[in-house]
Parts: sequence; structure tokens; C-alpha cells
Amino acid sequence: MLAASVLWGTTGTAATFAPEVGPLAIGAVAMGLGGLLQALLAAPRIARHAARLRDQRGTVLLGAASVGVYPLAFYSSMHLGGVAVGTVVSIGAARLASALIERVVDGRRLTRRWMLAASLGLFGTVLLCVAEATRAADDAGGASVAATVLGVGLGLVAAATYALYSWAAHRLISRDIPSRAAMGAVFGLGGLLLLPVLAVTGAPLVSSWSNAAVGAYMALVPMFAGYVLFGRGLAHVLASTATTLSLLEPAVAAVLAVLVVGERLPAAGWTGIALVIACLAVLTTPAAAVRRQRRSGGPDQSADAGPARQGDPVRSSAP
Repeated sequence: MLAASVLWGTTGTAATFAPEVGPLAIGAVAMGLGGLLQALLAAPRIARHAARLRDQRGTVLLGAASVGVYPLAFYSSMHLGGVAVGTVVSIGAARLASALIERVVDGRRLTRRWMLAASLGLFGTVLLCVAEATRAADDAGGASVAATVLGVGLGLVAAATYALYSWAAHRLISRDIPSRAAMGAVFGLGGLLLLPVLAVTGAPLVSSWSNAAVGAYMALVPMFAGYVLFGRGLAHVLASTATTLSLLEPAVAAVLAVLVVGERLPAAGWTGIALVIACLAVLTTPAAAVRRQRRSGGPDQSADAGPARQGDPVRSSAP
């Protein structure tokens, strides 16, 4: 999950190397082609588990529709609000949306540890967002502030759809569908939905070698490789835990925006990054009970662990 988050954190910076390519085209090529590649790689497993996927077609279609909307909202959010704001809002708010989905639909209890980690992460993302909005106001005045506000709104749309397809993919995996088959089906259908957008907006991608290189990078590295890692991670953790771990992405994006793109990040922004890292430390450090169980060689009986499922080397652990 953390490796996937690092790869995703590079997308906003990579997009700045093709400034004449619009955010819709960037989103469509990244997740459209990336999703189709996932489906191609997973085709034998999708065929093998086609009956189970049909039984869960509502979940598959919900996930695919969310995959189709997410990149369009996400890259438009970064285009309007800046790399740091778009990433921070999209990923930070996804954490709340994912927890809400699991609480309402699955009746999942939220632990004190999860709430502490989420609070640190969300406070950090808010600080990052405020820092970027302040910088935008100082640099360009009211027009830039309006664009930032619209970017935040689109970031919230991206957050909701990110939470939905994460939940849908985890739900399929929890129904004994292998992660490759689940992710391939959801992202392959989502990729098909994005192809018309790519056809309409994607001409600049082939107008120069640099634009084509950016498009190829986006599809192959953060989207294809990143979501392969994401699918494997979802086989072991809940969607809410996955979206919390992905809070590393806005921190990586903000740092790259400063180091590579040249965006300025005020002190409050760096404080926000530190809080996001603290959130990840709280969430990923094993609890004392788990450490004792591991040292004794006994089974993990902590409140944060879920049961292993027979016939599938997948273990779900609650946040």
C-alpha cells in the first residue's frame, strides 16, 4: 500500500511536464489505459471467476463507474487547485468517506487507534490545504482562490469515488475472488468507460514525444503498477485502512511539487506533512498485543485482526 502511494504521489508532478495536455486527457490515459492493462493481465483469472463476478455484478459496476469518474475529478482538481491541494483533498477526504461506507454498509466498528491515526492524518491534510490556499491567494489573488475552491470541490468528488472503488474491490476480494480478478474486472470496465473521453480529449498526447512519454508513464507506472500493488494490499487490509495508508500520497505529492515543480509550501504545509507521517506511524506500527503474540508464536487474536479465509491466502485485518 505504501509503495503504491509513493507511485501515485508522482502523478501530479508528472502531469506538469505535459502542460498542453488537459486534465481530462491525463486522467483518461492514466486510468483508462492502466485499467485495460490490468484487465489484460488478469484475463485468465477473470475468465476463471466469471461466475462469481457475475453474482457480484452490482459491486463490480459500482466500482467501475467510480473508476471512470475518479481520474477526471482528481486531475481536474489538481489542475485548478494545485498539485498539493488536489492530492491532499482527494486522498484525505477519501479516508472519511471510506470509513463511513464501512460503518453504514458493513457495520464495521472504528477503533480508538484508527480514530487517532485518522485525526492526525486529516488534521495534517487540512493544514496542507490551508497552506496551499494561502499561497494561492498571495500569488494570484481572487481568481486563483476561486479556482482553488473549485479544485477542492472536485477533490471531494474524487475522494468519494476513490472510497467507493476501494470498498467495491475489497468486497469482491472478501467474497473469495482473487485480487487480480477483482481489480482487473473493476478497472478494466472503468477503463472502457474512459476510452470515449480519451478519444475526444487525447489528441495533444500524440502531438509530441514528451507528451506521449508522460501519458505512457502515467498509464504504466502509477496506474498499472501502482494499482497492482494496491490490489495485493487490499487482500490483507480493509478499504478504510488502505485509504488511510494512502495518506502518504499527498505528502509525497507536496514534496515533489516543491522540489520539482517549484511550488512554495509554507511552514503550516510542512507541519501537515509531519502529521501525515505521524498518522502512518500510528497506523502501521503493530499494537503491543500483536507484538506479544508474534513473539510467542501464537495466533493473532487482537481486536484489530480479522480471520483468515479458507482456501484463499488472504487475511483481512480491521483498522
